[in-house]
Amino acid sequence: MFGITRRSGRVRARHVALALAAVMTATGCGALGPDGSNASSSGSGLEKPTLKISILPTTDLAPFWLAQDSGYFKDEGLTVESVVASSGQASLAKSISGDADIAFSTYPPFFTAKSTGAADMQLVADATSVNAKSNAIVTVPNSPVKTIFDLAGKKIAITAKNTASDLLTRSVMQDHNVDFGKVKWVLIQLPNIAAALQQGQADAAYLPEPYITQAAQTAGAIPVIDINTGATQDFPLTGYGATTKWVRENPKTLSAFQRAMQRATHDATNDRAKVEPLLVRFAKIDEDTAKLLTLPGYGSILDARRLQRVPDLLLQLGAIPNPIDVNSMIGPQAGR
Repeated sequence: MFGITRRSGRVRARHVALALAAVMTATGCGALGPDGSNASSSGSGLEKPTLKISILPTTDLAPFWLAQDSGYFKDEGLTVESVVASSGQASLAKSISGDADIAFSTYPPFFTAKSTGAADMQLVADATSVNAKSNAIVTVPNSPVKTIFDLAGKKIAITAKNTASDLLTRSVMQDHNVDFGKVKWVLIQLPNIAAALQQGQADAAYLPEPYITQAAQTAGAIPVIDINTGATQDFPLTGYGATTKWVRENPKTLSAFQRAMQRATHDATNDRAKVEPLLVRFAKIDEDTAKLLTLPGYGSILDARRLQRVPDLLLQLGAIPNPIDVNSMIGPQAGR
């Protein structure tokens, strides 16, 4: 009897173990890797294991490059290819056309596309916020602009209308009661702005890092005012988005991308030493600049209340005709 009971107990234990395994598989609760990632589900059943991401060569991309370089995308079963775009609007256009699956951009183009009906976009991951000295309006010593109050009626270089460079410049001017109505906006790509300032094509310019530090080195550029002030302090700056159709058709792929980005963002935020070599390799800046520049505030989880500041500013400055509720544009987020 004792032998039968012991054998029956072993059978029951095995059945319980099998049942638990089935439940964990059904709920996606596989074994966790050493960093807490869901190791057993990585890469399983992805709708699209190869992703194309349209990007811009800025310091905002450090977590993305870290996820690539450290194999975090690979751990999730993803092969990620990056496509460089010339501006946030151009990056968004690649997603809309299908040339990219996910677009990295400053936030305004996402909301402008939604407001105008140009595209039905979902925000899928946060990227950066403005930090002290990470974005600024700059000038050069021979410019007539010496303070923010000199900007009225001058030539100011931005990358494109209704992008962060345009809206944040106008917001800071408005905070200081400086009329931007007669400004001549000069559209210049970021890598060419320092030379444009030197040559007098613009009197001042909006620049993010690493271009602030590079312009200081090559053109003697000096800040007129830090963007991290007043209504634009800690302002949501950049993020990732995809069409609603793509989000609905690729939920597992999206979750895998988000998990890798969350992991990389945690590392980038807590260890600058991991970021600087990536800026040298991918943003094509030298080691000294990488050590000197101010990094933006990195994030990956989307917060609707925080992001609401963007369409509210767009509406206030007349860049969109109607209010937008950010909640309606936030896609599913892994871990939530």
